[in-house]
Amino acid sequence: MSRIIVALLTTLVMIAGPAANAEQSKSFGDYTVHYAAFTTDMLSPEVARLYKIRRSKNRAILNISVLKKVLGTTGQPVQAQVEAAATNLNRQLKNLSVRELSSNGAIYYIAETSVNNEETLNFELNIIPEGENIALSFSFQQQFFTE
Repeated sequence: MSRIIVALLTTLVMIAGPAANAEQSKSFGDYTVHYAAFTTDMLSPEVARLYKIRRSKNRAILNISVLKKVLGTTGQPVQAQVEAAATNLNRQLKNLSVRELSSNGAIYYIAETSVNNEETLNFELNIIPEGENIALSFSFQQQFFTE
């Protein structure tokens, strides 16, 4: 069963890349934060069902992972306190409820929100890796196409 969960989590991350025109990342000293936002209809029905995500062209998902840099590796996943908010170009705030998904050492943080066709969201992220007391803060913009 754990192999299935790892495979599904890997699928979630792999889908994020193409859907968001390439996986994005930011480097902060000892940490790298990978992030992507895309519509939930890009998820397979199995992944959506497993993580109780409603598949829809009008729902977006934010996917975040935090890796501690370890020499000779792609990084070690770490738990973090993740806060996220999104505003559209009309400055309407969309509160995002972030939840953690983890299995076999992989850790992801996801949040969902509704989106309209051609809507652009500005995401504001504040991430505090476990054991740290300084937030890794950044923002990014993503436009969604639902039609």
